[in-house]
Amino acid sequence: MVLYKLEDFDPNYRDTLQGDDIKGLGVYTERNNEKIGTVNDVLVDDDGHFRYLIVDLGFWIFGKKVLLPVGRTRIDHGTDRVYAVGMTREQAENLPEFDERLSLDQDYEERVRGVYRNPNYSTQPLDTSTPLETRTPVEAPLGTTPAYTRDTYKYEQEPSLYGLNEPHHETMKLYQERLIASKRRQKTGEVTVGKHVETETARVAVPLERERVVVERVTPENAGRVVSPGEANFRESEVTRIELHEETPDIRKEAVVREEVRVKKVVEQDTVQAEDTIRREELDVNTSGLPVEER
Repeated sequence: MVLYKLEDFDPNYRDTLQGDDIKGLGVYTERNNEKIGTVNDVLVDDDGHFRYLIVDLGFWIFGKKVLLPVGRTRIDHGTDRVYAVGMTREQAENLPEFDERLSLDQDYEERVRGVYRNPNYSTQPLDTSTPLETRTPVEAPLGTTPAYTRDTYKYEQEPSLYGLNEPHHETMKLYQERLIASKRRQKTGEVTVGKHVETETARVAVPLERERVVVERVTPENAGRVVSPGEANFRESEVTRIELHEETPDIRKEAVVREEVRVKKVVEQDTVQAEDTIRREELDVNTSGLPVEER
């Protein structure tokens, strides 16, 4: 069972309570009207039911806070006071200290309940001889310890601690509607990114070299000179060979990376205004001539 502070459970709890904020009210004993402390906060369950008042004893015990079950309280809005039914100031001092930094588990709640179950608010240590896991949930008479398990215990089993049906009070709940804004995600479209192949004709210029033979016939400067015997060698079929070369284009294709495309999406935020008609219940009091005080 998870418990929440009042404002954590309902940030608009003051509107729900019609402005009757219980925080800050003084806590007093019923017997001698002696102040015990101040209401620091309220703990509620998952259904919003009040379960405990967090009472700050700071004005006479520095920094100590204790839990007061709502069934042991009586609220007087006329005097802005909360009365702790059957409690004395000394008994409040001996209650288990409530530490907001620690989780509120069943063992701690059982220590608190063990104190209040005793008609004299006994502060003797709770009998832990029976393992908690083996107990069975029953409503026990005042002054005894009811059995329970962590999984099955319900606050309704102990109306003496958590019940609010006092014989001198009638409760009427006034309801009102409020707008709840939520969001839902829906598909608005789809973007497809792909690729296709386009062709084009590319031209490239390649310089080529080609060899050719040039035969030049020239008259030497000593033309007509008489050569010595044996210098002239007349031979038939004398041939000079010269190889000719030329370049031809060698054209081929290769693939290269031209560019990269990165696809991503970004979220844009916008605020829309919505309105609707809501209802609220108001109290109608028909006094019929009787003296009725409305607080």
